[in-house]
Amino acid sequence: MEHRDLTLLTDLYELTMMQGYFKEKDANETVVFDMFYRTNPHGNGFTICAGLEQLIDYIKNLRFSPDDIAYLRGLGIFDEDFLEYLKEFRFTGDIYAIPEGTVVFPREPLVKVIAPIMQAQLIETALLNLINHQSLIATKTERIVYAAKGDGVMEFGLRRAQGPDAGTYGARAAMIAGCIGTSNVLCGKLFDVPVKGTHAHSWIMSFPDELTAFRTYARLYPSACILLVDTYDTLKSGVPNAIKVFTEMREAGIPLTFYGIRLDSGDLAYLSKKAKKMLDEAGFSDAVISASNDLDEYLIDSLKMQGAAINSWGVGTNLITSKDCPSFGGVYKLAAVRDKATGKFIPKIKVSENAEKITNPGNKTIYRIYDKATGKITADLICLVGETFDTNKSLLLFDPIETWKKTLLAPGSYTMRELLVPIFKDGECIYESPKVMDIQAYCRKELDTLWDESRRLMNPHEVYVDLSNELWHTKKQLLDSYHRS
Repeated sequence: MEHRDLTLLTDLYELTMMQGYFKEKDANETVVFDMFYRTNPHGNGFTICAGLEQLIDYIKNLRFSPDDIAYLRGLGIFDEDFLEYLKEFRFTGDIYAIPEGTVVFPREPLVKVIAPIMQAQLIETALLNLINHQSLIATKTERIVYAAKGDGVMEFGLRRAQGPDAGTYGARAAMIAGCIGTSNVLCGKLFDVPVKGTHAHSWIMSFPDELTAFRTYARLYPSACILLVDTYDTLKSGVPNAIKVFTEMREAGIPLTFYGIRLDSGDLAYLSKKAKKMLDEAGFSDAVISASNDLDEYLIDSLKMQGAAINSWGVGTNLITSKDCPSFGGVYKLAAVRDKATGKFIPKIKVSENAEKITNPGNKTIYRIYDKATGKITADLICLVGETFDTNKSLLLFDPIETWKKTLLAPGSYTMRELLVPIFKDGECIYESPKVMDIQAYCRKELDTLWDESRRLMNPHEVYVDLSNELWHTKKQLLDSYHRS
């Protein structure tokens, strides 16, 4: 989309806190904020992170325009010296993030911000908005693609999305997670992804009869001829007329490179099997049988179990709105403050009666641990920056809450990869976002590192996210000191 000024895409309290920092304390105090989430959406075994490219664009263009300043002045709650400061505002900090398309798990930082506290505070809302939405849609899409078991899945949800941004960036996230195309032409233009589509019932109804409508469409689009067969009667009219058109094309010597039918209503399992039999008997065994009509991963999985003869799926509302789980619970928490005297980070912790809501303190990074023999993920390890590990030595992993649960990895049996990569350094972007289709290819490789048990739709196996011994002790000391006080 054309660039829009998103600087005021923030909650008011970010700005009131900024003014408070400006007035009452050191506004240049360097802090660490982590963006993470606590629970996978949809009951899934993992999440696919997405939205980083849009976050980068937001940070690059973070400026308070004269109109922004005038609006804020009109609210009557900001002083002139603070507004003068905002006129020259620029992001000057560092940002680290996990690349888009990566498989991620609860409690590990997807984005880490190291910046003066005023800057780090301002970007909270937009950061969460951008990462939460696309990560949610990417994860929902992966479930649908997984249920399709290798069949093509097309994103058809634009008209049901919650506005243009949700439709377009949701389609982008869907492409990252494995869709073969989108109906959203703007998304195709902006992100250079395949656009796909056939025709509506109105096309059929606008002609004197169904056969004429099919013939006309086939003449216009002979190399991509998917005919919607359920306008009147799928088995008595739609499929027989489609077969007539395919036969005429074949007899005329027109190559049937990509052709078939689409079902958009009725008993999809029954109709697809009957249609497949009719197509096979007419010599069109390679015809595509596509289906739409309020599909999701559970319905696709059920249709597969029923032996439906469908090999292409158009999914709209349930994908683009993530209907069964409409929000992603990403949060943004202060983790450390830099001591000016020593330059070291002082860890900070948020305490809660709910153990899941107690944050992990300090300036951290994440290592992914793989089984060397299979290349599959063993666990993720959150540790403090500067910790080192030798894969030629044994590594003890333990559950950070139920600490008696332990796994000892033998020397040489595992490999490790750091997940967070630098995105901004001193306010300058040092990372180039890959193209969406390249991210999709990377995401496919990421998914291959999961065990099958972690990908199942129901009750997936949990991948462990552990803390290093040093980080665990740091957290425990902070909790102990809090309780003593």
